[in-house]
Amino acid sequence: MDRLLAMRVFGRLVETGGFGRAADALRMPKSTVTKLIQGLEAELGVRLLERTTRRVTVTAEGDAYYERTRHWLAELDDFETTLAGGRSNPVGSLRVDTGGSVAAALILPRLAEFRARYPGIRVQLGVTDRTVDLIGEGIDCAIRSTADDPNLVTRQIAELPWMLSATPAYLARRGTPAVPADILREGHDVIGYFSARSGRTQPLRFREDARETLIEVKAAVEVNESNAHTAAVMAGLGLAQTLAFTTNEHVARGRLVSLLPAYQPAPLPVYLVYPPERRHNARLRTFVDWIAKALPAQAAGL
Repeated sequence: MDRLLAMRVFGRLVETGGFGRAADALRMPKSTVTKLIQGLEAELGVRLLERTTRRVTVTAEGDAYYERTRHWLAELDDFETTLAGGRSNPVGSLRVDTGGSVAAALILPRLAEFRARYPGIRVQLGVTDRTVDLIGEGIDCAIRSTADDPNLVTRQIAELPWMLSATPAYLARRGTPAVPADILREGHDVIGYFSARSGRTQPLRFREDARETLIEVKAAVEVNESNAHTAAVMAGLGLAQTLAFTTNEHVARGRLVSLLPAYQPAPLPVYLVYPPERRHNARLRTFVDWIAKALPAQAAGL
């Protein structure tokens, strides 16, 4: 069992790139990680890692060992899951990462349904609007709006419509735009959303005459988290273009006003992504099948 644990620790160390990060991901002392790797190298009789004060580099032997063992460990994990609970009732932990508004409004309200169906699966929901490193951070899957990582398996699970909105009080002060060009022409305050990764502020997007139009504005306020984006427009700070599921209820209750609905861009595709070696994992398969139905239904209010 010590050898098996050492193999898992070595794999996580290669994926995270350092002893400290591997220890954090595995939730064990760094000294334990060091001892396990040293013991593994001693048993194998080869050096798996080259260590300096600044970095850890995988040797050729270490790289070969990692490639062989990571596939074997993934198969072992799936087999143990099947033995423990069967494919119809998998057990164990599942780590899912997604953005704040998707977690709060689309996943958590339905998660009791998933837990009732699969009580043996413990769900760890990581909430962040940054693009996480699934392999390096030991995450089973993530829900994203991009499908540009060729190293991950990608499945589209939903399309989410957009909405431009503002509070009635703001519109009473500043007027209501009738067409997208009015946003610049009338000098409206815009609440921008900037990427946590690149720092770039997203332009407002509209569809006019079957063509997409971008409006670049100097935002009055900028945020980089989806729940904060909704909170800012609710505070009357200006206009905000958000995913409609975050503002639909506020519009229905009269707290926000939907603007330029005929000009909103094509819905945002939403993907579930996961490392290819996880494709046969029973816990992941059950979650993928469930979320592909539950998320679009929740977004549509069904």
